[in-house]
Amino acid sequence: MSSSTITLTDPLRDYMLSVSLREPDVLAQLRQETQDMEAAEMQLSPEQGQFMALLVQAIGARRCLEVGTFTGYSSLVVALALPEGGELVACDVSEEWTSVARRYWEKAGVAHKIDLRIGPATDTLAHMVEDADALGTFDFAFIDADKENYAAYVDYALQLLRPGGLIAIDNVLWGGRLLDENATDSSTEAIRALNKSLHQDERVDVSLVPIGDGVYLARKR
Repeated sequence: MSSSTITLTDPLRDYMLSVSLREPDVLAQLRQETQDMEAAEMQLSPEQGQFMALLVQAIGARRCLEVGTFTGYSSLVVALALPEGGELVACDVSEEWTSVARRYWEKAGVAHKIDLRIGPATDTLAHMVEDADALGTFDFAFIDADKENYAAYVDYALQLLRPGGLIAIDNVLWGGRLLDENATDSSTEAIRALNKSLHQDERVDVSLVPIGDGVYLARKR
């Protein structure tokens, strides 16, 4: 037992990965390719990806939603965790980055599980919630896109999720910049507002997990 969360040093993280990470080769290859690209800092860590896969499997998810795909590591993690017949709707604005994702989805044999929708996610999600048959039919949502729209993405996701469905929101610790009073840029302020709002939101049960750059979990009541 411990009264606080342990500080994860680099050697301790290396040990943690050595005794827990089970990363398929196709995911490792995608992660390595992304590391050499511009904006590589947007890459999901392998331990966070494995954590997400476990969440998807634990809740028996069959329909998932992703806002922010980048080169596809998170979508590939989720698609591999989904059963045959499962579906992931992935939202992104970049044809360039998602072309890498598409290549790896095909390589892993899961492209048929993924419905990629290119365009502003606010527009995509607004159209989705207009379909009454889509409401309450999703099991899991992962949000990792422009921070200014995080609150809107959460509201849309809650409409699409079934009761008991789970949202995972990335980057909610924002590299610690939330504690800097001089950090008043729009992204930082949006994350501060979202964290405060989720803490008080009676529509969900919550837990903020200090993995990666912080993942806020919200379970729809």
